[in-house]
Amino acid sequence: MKLAVIAATVGCAAAFAPSQQGRITTQINDAPAAMSDLKSLAEKSNPVLKYYDPLELASTTIWGESNEATIAFLRHSEIKHGRVAMAAFVGYIVQSNGAHFPWPISFDGSPFPSGAGSPPEQWDALPAAAKWQIILFIGFLEWFSEAAGTHYMRGGTPGAFPKFSDHSDLVPHPVPLNLFDPFGFSKNKSEEAKAAGLVKELNNGRLAQIGIIGFLSEQKLEGSVPLLKGIVSHYDGEPMAPF
Repeated sequence: MKLAVIAATVGCAAAFAPSQQGRITTQINDAPAAMSDLKSLAEKSNPVLKYYDPLELASTTIWGESNEATIAFLRHSEIKHGRVAMAAFVGYIVQSNGAHFPWPISFDGSPFPSGAGSPPEQWDALPAAAKWQIILFIGFLEWFSEAAGTHYMRGGTPGAFPKFSDHSDLVPHPVPLNLFDPFGFSKNKSEEAKAAGLVKELNNGRLAQIGIIGFLSEQKLEGSVPLLKGIVSHYDGEPMAPF
């Protein structure tokens, strides 16, 4: 849980940049088209605010890359961290209500630390081996997403996670389901439906980033989020430290 929160906070810096997949995809080798799509999707995701980039991040370059590649990086960052934040937000609520898997957490029969307190305290109560399993698994997913398929900064689609089935040479053992849409529910949707779903995902991810940071802020500094006062408990630890 805490690791998901760490990743979610990084994405807040890129939260201005609308994501792009499906029908609204532009190959990242055309700067005017990339900027046009950025503004178009910004208007769809927020018809009131529309395109808003006060820091002019979409006009700059990073690491010696082109402006097109920079836009792709920012889009990918927002999509990824929005997804992580959504998982973290839902996970926080689920864990706060004591829900957990019914089986033991280890071979010695130890249960999940659902009684340790709030979600950050539950993370602190996990054995180091369990934490490392989570960290290494996330690390593998990150490596796989960067290594497989066409990179999002080289003409690929920002936010698209490669299919395990298309890159079996990079996976150490057979994986029966893909990470994205494992049961194929989205493959028969129209391009219009997919595009609309991506706008919803983008907005939900932005809101989830605010939500999970709100939970943690109130836990560390009581009263910092008035609406959560008395709802979430105080936390004395460091929510950004995995160990």
